[in-house]
Amino acid sequence: MKETLDGKRYLTMICSGAHWLNAQRQLINELNVFPIPDGDTGDNMYMTLEAGCRVAPGPVGATAAAVSQGMLTGARGNSGVILSRIFAGIAQGLSGLEEAGLPAFEHAMASGVEASYNAVARPVEGTILTVFREGVAAAEGSSGFDEYFDRLCTAMDRSLQHTPELLDVLRSAGVVDSGGAGLLQIVEGMRAGLHGKDAALPETAGTPAPQQVDLSAFTEDSVLEFGYCTEFLLRLQRSKVDLDHFDESVLSDWLGAHGDSLVFFRDGSIIKVHVHTPAPGEILNHCQQYGEFLTVKIENMTLQHHENRMDERYHTKGKALGVVAVAVGKPLKEAFRDMGADEVIEGGQTMNPPVQAFLDAFGRIGAENILVLPNNSNILLTARQAAVLYEKAHIEVLPTRNLGEGYFALASLDTSLPLDEIVTELGEAMEGTVTGLVSRAIRDSEAGQAGDYLGFSDKDILCGSPDRQQALLDLATLLDAGSHDIALLLTGADVPAAEAADSLERLSAAWPRTEYTRIEGGQPVYDYILLLC
Repeated sequence: MKETLDGKRYLTMICSGAHWLNAQRQLINELNVFPIPDGDTGDNMYMTLEAGCRVAPGPVGATAAAVSQGMLTGARGNSGVILSRIFAGIAQGLSGLEEAGLPAFEHAMASGVEASYNAVARPVEGTILTVFREGVAAAEGSSGFDEYFDRLCTAMDRSLQHTPELLDVLRSAGVVDSGGAGLLQIVEGMRAGLHGKDAALPETAGTPAPQQVDLSAFTEDSVLEFGYCTEFLLRLQRSKVDLDHFDESVLSDWLGAHGDSLVFFRDGSIIKVHVHTPAPGEILNHCQQYGEFLTVKIENMTLQHHENRMDERYHTKGKALGVVAVAVGKPLKEAFRDMGADEVIEGGQTMNPPVQAFLDAFGRIGAENILVLPNNSNILLTARQAAVLYEKAHIEVLPTRNLGEGYFALASLDTSLPLDEIVTELGEAMEGTVTGLVSRAIRDSEAGQAGDYLGFSDKDILCGSPDRQQALLDLATLLDAGSHDIALLLTGADVPAAEAADSLERLSAAWPRTEYTRIEGGQPVYDYILLLC
């Protein structure tokens, strides 16, 4: 076997890793430590890794950098962010290399370990961090790539089986760490990719569900206001240009003069272009004199704008402070907008948005300062990574771990204050909030059987009952609902309206001192969310 990695071979290994992970991602999803359907580690890791597979191979250093960049903007959830940092560290270790021998690759893997630990403010052992670190340490000093990956996989598997010994929450749930399990699948796939096995991505990999386009947003009387978002890959052709002496700046300068929001880079004979223009035909005709298109995507930005923009009463441009929040379901998103959020990103438990969703939201706001409310502990790292990447505004990520903290923090927002005072005041507002959740169990636990309804707060299961309303009332009792002045009850998608109204009446009767409000949140997973302040 060839004892060096070039860019093509490295990319084959990455794609093979994605293929292996995809085959097992549902099983990895099910390794959630909580007995409710909140496991999405496999999905998050797969979509993150797959985002790095859509690159063209070149020298191994450049290929690793391109893979890392794709994963960086495609990262979803904490597991996806950590995975993206692992491969960012590997890319840093391979930087500038045409090919990599085993010593260089070992160094790159060690850089991946360091980068993964640096990505987490307080690293916890018994997680994906431990599994990767112990595997890389055990594989050092191998005689070749085959031995290296054999030792790496064996050591990672051994470390994975020991994760319940390091974390009580894993031992109680009877599972191993899901992130470590996902990374082991990736590395197993990379080992297969060394020999060209299982390297292809499934045909449906990374393909989003067909988007429903609102054709009424652009009628016979509409005026093209925003132009077309035009993206393509252009393969330079020897019959049209001198590849060895082609100056791509001539093309990029022309595109910059004929469009906006230009993203342009060259990788070998392939040129990647993203540009906004009112005349995509002119752009394509001009570029075709240099080569032929591999892919072309053109979208009317009026339709995009209609789908993504907030109501005009919330629209901001060039303002001092903008707010981005994360919520799921139309009623909840509207509630956050009513309280002043400029952009509300769709997301929550089992549906973590990627870094790119935050970057797009930041760009649409166009504010000097932007406050971010992730409203989910598994989205916090993603928001922070987006904040690091965005350079056109100062970004402050408020560490809201759930919808309750985000809701009451936003309700306390006073935009007349300086940003540092806003962050301080909203942090204080978060401290006084309590969030209780009711969800159906998918497996037996100490609190009840599969199918029962569990009441919990901050991942602590507090009660369980076969009756959904009883679980809510028991939870409210344990959270001392009567000691709070304000309560907001968010009802889930599966709760009938009559039951929701009855639940609110029963809560009000039990604790008349507390002022209750109900919103039909329509959220999945959680039948009831009780926010107390």
